[in-house]
Amino acid sequence: MGTFKAVVIEKAEGGQRVALQDVDDSALMDGDVTVRVTHSTLNYKDGLALTGKAPVVRRWPMIPGIDFAGVVETSSHPDWKPGDSVVLNGWGTGETHLGAYAEKSRVKGDWLVALPATLTPEQAMAIGTAGYTAMLALLAIERHGLTPEFGPALVTGAAGGVGSVAVSLLARAGWHVIASTGRAEEEAEYLRGLGAAEILDRAELSQPGKPLGKERWAAAIDAVGSTTLANALAMTRTGGAVAACGLAGGMDLPTSVAPFILRGVALYGIESVMAPLPLRREAWARLARDLDPAALSAMTTTVPLGEVIGRGPEILAGRTRGRTVVVIG
Repeated sequence: MGTFKAVVIEKAEGGQRVALQDVDDSALMDGDVTVRVTHSTLNYKDGLALTGKAPVVRRWPMIPGIDFAGVVETSSHPDWKPGDSVVLNGWGTGETHLGAYAEKSRVKGDWLVALPATLTPEQAMAIGTAGYTAMLALLAIERHGLTPEFGPALVTGAAGGVGSVAVSLLARAGWHVIASTGRAEEEAEYLRGLGAAEILDRAELSQPGKPLGKERWAAAIDAVGSTTLANALAMTRTGGAVAACGLAGGMDLPTSVAPFILRGVALYGIESVMAPLPLRREAWARLARDLDPAALSAMTTTVPLGEVIGRGPEILAGRTRGRTVVVIG
């Protein structure tokens, strides 16, 4: 048995302690596949875990990190063999199962998806759970029957991880993208570079609004929640759809039934942690095919494992841009 480096969260008096340390192989949890992790990423939920701002962690001690790319070291699962390149999103990793900010992870083979052949491990984690969630949201909008011909698409929290990928995916698919951000002046050039056609100041959506407003978009991908989501619904065109996948602005939803029964608007909840494998495979195949590599590179920052601890407060404060890849080894 050996050791591996990992970020570990431990309970401490009055809160928690987070540090990069050596962990014994015997600490690895049950699973039929052991993976040498090469890359992870920083998602909003990781920020909550690293800072203890919300009860994301359900087991102590915990290695945070909700997604990874890596190479199979050992496997007793029929689908995987040593040397296979794999991706994992969710399934409780970093919450109830030791997570991705570690050089090794032992997981269930049923949790893994093959790394698409056209993506490098670093690109896969530049996408990460945020980008995979953005694709799940786009798939929901498409399944509703919406296309760019129906009108514009709104993206809230547009400069964040989910939002950046959503803007790029929608623009590449031909949508007129309205990107909403609280940093309109400083992020306008960045968002236009990803394909946004219009920049909307978050203030227009963050104040309490009327049950119905002027019809402004046919579709929306919302990573904010609360009043922002309520206003997005209130201004969605008749027969349109909103995909909700985040709560950076709060878990509440101060809306009414008006958008649903007077305009036939649909609200789709996007759940990425326990999504079934066929849907995961479809999402990753589409990401590999449709996401512009240049746009992905433009939205990505790379940090070593030891630096991710300090990034937790940054992502919660909305001071990060796009995606942050964590290089493990």
